Amino acid sequence: MTPPPENEDAVQRPLPGRPGYGAAGLTAVLPSVAASVGVPRDQGTPAGFPEAELLDLPPARRAVVVLVDGLGLRLLARRSGHAPFLRSLLPTARTLRCGFPSTTATSMGSFGTGLPPGAHGLVGLEVRDPATDRVFSELSWENGPDPRSWQPERTVFERAVAAGVDVTMIGPGYFDGSGLTTAALRGARFRAGVDLPHRVDQALTALRQSERTGSAPGSLVYLYWGEVDKVGHVHGCESWQWGDELEATDRELARLATSLPRDTALYVTADHGMVDVPFDWRLDMAVEADLAAGVRLVGGEPRSPQLYCEPGADTDVAVAWRERLGERAWVFSRDEADDLGLFGTLAESVRPRLGDVIVALDAGLAVVDSRVQRPELLALLGLHGSLTADELDIPLLAYRS
Repeated sequence: MTPPPENEDAVQRPLPGRPGYGAAGLTAVLPSVAASVGVPRDQGTPAGFPEAELLDLPPARRAVVVLVDGLGLRLLARRSGHAPFLRSLLPTARTLRCGFPSTTATSMGSFGTGLPPGAHGLVGLEVRDPATDRVFSELSWENGPDPRSWQPERTVFERAVAAGVDVTMIGPGYFDGSGLTTAALRGARFRAGVDLPHRVDQALTALRQSERTGSAPGSLVYLYWGEVDKVGHVHGCESWQWGDELEATDRELARLATSLPRDTALYVTADHGMVDVPFDWRLDMAVEADLAAGVRLVGGEPRSPQLYCEPGADTDVAVAWRERLGERAWVFSRDEADDLGLFGTLAESVRPRLGDVIVALDAGLAVVDSRVQRPELLALLGLHGSLTADELDIPLLAYRS
């Protein structure tokens, strides 16, 4: 298999899919669950942004939200033979979409604040900080800015705590106080769990404690599980290893469901889906002179590069990428991406963080830059970040004790 040919007559095609915001998106999940346990409708939405649209969820005394990283709806439907419990919830599942780019850091911002990326400002895996003119990872937050300044809006957890709801977050220990957690998910009491069985136990302990203390108006538990995404990256989301990890995840979520206290709702969702990209369908900017010309810094990730251009070079860069990638990509200027609403309503403070040229790649293609990207990233088989339905579509599965 060879890379796609150059196409000098390339034109912009209709998008394969659009990100979901409001009641159609991941942005609605946590605010809606919080409202179901007694948190008033958000009154703290930033000026110029529409009030959060909520899903119609039944009231509950307690709620658990499990976010399974990388568990796209289409992946789950295809591999549901490995997940009898989750499969049983599919007939009543809501089909939602994550935002753009379809990547964890951006989705965590949307999930944790209820705002689109254009408002919360976590706009990609690798993003240029205008204050330093350096690209940093919003996932690891290494050498990143102060997370509270980078994302100053109140989180859903902060609003829930202010309303008197008992809020617990459960994840790996290194999440506690990390840059991404502080930016997107601050406000909850943190409990560490080394593996999924331990995290399920921690969730049940938190629920039982709230049941005994009678916290008012209710309690909210958030549990994160990342191994499905990790296995998909390393082995591919169509691999037997991915199926095995889904089976293990399904067993523990079934145990969680059957152990819930009375009047407790369980919701399972995801931050994005995933696609496998063969290594011979990847273009490397280190050897693709036409793609590298005029590009000063590379952000984003292989399925959705964001290009920070030399002064005055952004138009030439966009033309070069359109000609080189042809019908295998959608290439936007920053203004075009804004006009299309790819990031939702875009705050002026967030605009300079975006690339001058923003690219979304079709299925089966990725663009890497081995000059700056870590070998571990270059070795990943399963990827995400773009606008295909496999990457955007996520489930909201519901179970009531």
